Amino acid sequence: MIPTVGYAALAARGDLQPYRFERRELDDTEVLLAILRCGLCHSDVHMVDDDWGFSPYPLVPGHEIVGRVRAVGPRVDRFRAGDIAAIGCMIDSCRVCRHCEAGLEQYCDLGPTSTFGGYEPGSQRPIHGGFSSCYVVDQRFAVSVPNGMDLAAAAPLLCAGITTYSPLRHWKVGRGTPVGVVGIGGLGHLAIKFARAMGAEVLAITSSAAKRSDAIKLGAHEAIVSGSSDMSGFAGRLDFVLDTVSADHDIAAMLDLLRTDGTLCMLGLPKSGFKVPPMRLETKRKSIAGSIMGGMAETQDMLNFAAVHGIGADVEVMPIERINEAIARLKRNDVRYRFVLDTSSLSA
Repeated sequence: MIPTVGYAALAARGDLQPYRFERRELDDTEVLLAILRCGLCHSDVHMVDDDWGFSPYPLVPGHEIVGRVRAVGPRVDRFRAGDIAAIGCMIDSCRVCRHCEAGLEQYCDLGPTSTFGGYEPGSQRPIHGGFSSCYVVDQRFAVSVPNGMDLAAAAPLLCAGITTYSPLRHWKVGRGTPVGVVGIGGLGHLAIKFARAMGAEVLAITSSAAKRSDAIKLGAHEAIVSGSSDMSGFAGRLDFVLDTVSADHDIAAMLDLLRTDGTLCMLGLPKSGFKVPPMRLETKRKSIAGSIMGGMAETQDMLNFAAVHGIGADVEVMPIERINEAIARLKRNDVRYRFVLDTSSLSA
C-alpha cells in the first residue's frame, strides 16, 4: 500500500482536517501521480456538506487534479515517470457499454466511477480525492497536460473546462455561430473563452452589471444584464445558449433569445427546477438540452485546444493548508473565478 496524506471532512459541514490513509499499489495499467495542484469546485463543497445526502465520511474531496507521474505499471504505454498528467471527474467506467465504446464514458450505462466520494468497485475501500499527496488511476482515465501550460490554470479545465467545451463541440459551435453564455462564474468564464476561440459571436448574459466589463475582457463580443431591457434587443438572434447558472432564474427568458431550431443547453442545477410554457418551444421549434462533462478522448482534445489558444482558468492559488478559508470564501462567492489548491507541500 502507498502511504498518503491529505485533508478530509470527518462529518457534514465540518472543517477539513489533516488525514492519513493508504492508496492501493499500482496494477499493470495504472499510474501513480504526485499531486501538485487541485481545483476547488462547488461540487466539492456540496459533498463536504452532504447537500446531496450520500457523502461518506471521512471524505477527501478534489477532482481537478494535476500532478507529476511518479511511477507506472508494466503495461502502461501512454505515460512515463516525470510526465505531467491530470485526472478529472471520473476514474473508471464499465468500458464495454455502447457509450464507453464510443468514447462517452461520462454516460456509461452503469455510471462512471467518481474521483472521490464512493467506493472502489467490489470493495468497501473508499475512493479519496485530490486534496492529497498522490493518486492511483488507470492510464485510460488520465490525460496528458501539454508542455508549457500553467498547472494552476489548467486544473479547473478538468471539470469546468470540459463541462463547457463538450456541449460547444457537440452542438457544432464554430466560426460565426451566435452563442449566449448565461452566468459569468467558474463555468461561464471558461465557456466565453472556449466559444470565442472557436470563432463564435459571443453574448454574455449576467445578473450582475458589475460583471459586464469582465465578460468583455474574457472575450465576449457583447454583454447584457438578465432581466433588463437589453434582453429584448437580442430576442431571436442566437443559435445556441449555454446556461451555467445553478441559482433559480427565468429559463423562459433565455429561450426567447433563440432563433428557430435553437438550443438552450443546461449545465446549472437550479434547486427548484424550472417551468417553461410549451408555446415558447413549439412556435420556433426550439430545444432544451443538458450536458455533463466529456469523455476521456474529448478531455484530451480540450486540453490540447486550450494549450493552442492560450486558454486557462482565472484562478487564485491557495496552499492546501488554507483549504477551510478557501471553502468559506467560495461559499460567499468571493473568488474570480476559481480557487486552486497548491498541494505540493503534501507531495514533498
